[in-house]
Amino acid sequence: MHSDTKSSYVDMNREVRNKIHYEIHGLTSPDAPTIVFSSGLGGAAKFWQPQLADFIQDYRVITYDHYGTNKSVGDLPENYRISHMADELAELLKQLEVQACHFVGHALGGLVGLQLALSKPELLQSLVLVNAWSSANPHTLRCFSIRKALLAAGRKDTYLQLQALLLFPPDWIAANTDHLKEEEAHALNHFPNEENLLARIGALSTFNIDESLHAITTPTLALANKDDTLVPWQRSQMLAEAMPNAELSVMQYGGHASSITNPIAFNELLRSYLRQVA
Repeated sequence: MHSDTKSSYVDMNREVRNKIHYEIHGLTSPDAPTIVFSSGLGGAAKFWQPQLADFIQDYRVITYDHYGTNKSVGDLPENYRISHMADELAELLKQLEVQACHFVGHALGGLVGLQLALSKPELLQSLVLVNAWSSANPHTLRCFSIRKALLAAGRKDTYLQLQALLLFPPDWIAANTDHLKEEEAHALNHFPNEENLLARIGALSTFNIDESLHAITTPTLALANKDDTLVPWQRSQMLAEAMPNAELSVMQYGGHASSITNPIAFNELLRSYLRQVA
């Protein structure tokens, strides 16, 4: 699938929507309070496994593989942008008859949430942005530049090792070495479509809504990690200061993927905020 205009791409959304793999956990009624979890660069629904047990009793929980990743197989169009990802999710929610939801997005997933808050705010009851940003900063761009160089050099194994360094705290890596080796071996044998991966990196690198943040009125929690080595926690502080109904919460430990490395604290912060906005 190839397109160089947003309008022609949007015309294909129904076809794309039907190719998106999604999972519904917990409550099944369309009237049940709904949480949509959207993951980062990897795009995987399984990223949110550590959250399921704590939320399926009280919510309908929707996770999904972003289009062009994992089980949502497809070729991403030219000039792929975060706005395309937001349109894809909006179409999926329409299919699932979701009138409004609590949205939790990690990194790139948070960018999708920000875009939805601008283009379709009626879909969002609340927004939780985990280590996200409104525009890429030089440090994060440097990290992605190294990732792209490793891909160009054919060093997929090193790419995956770097990924762990960017996601997890050093002590967590040391304590989970065997698990990480197994995960990296599996990921190497099932490495994502590189063109799609580069398109997604391009989309998050060019995203910039700094001048529009004041227009987002959705109740928002900007959740950051002080020890995040990929995204400076101050990027979340900027979001909280610029958005009229946003607040900041900073975890001291967990790295970029604190939902995995520190799930008890992460889930409690999330549950507390959802109770607050309810």
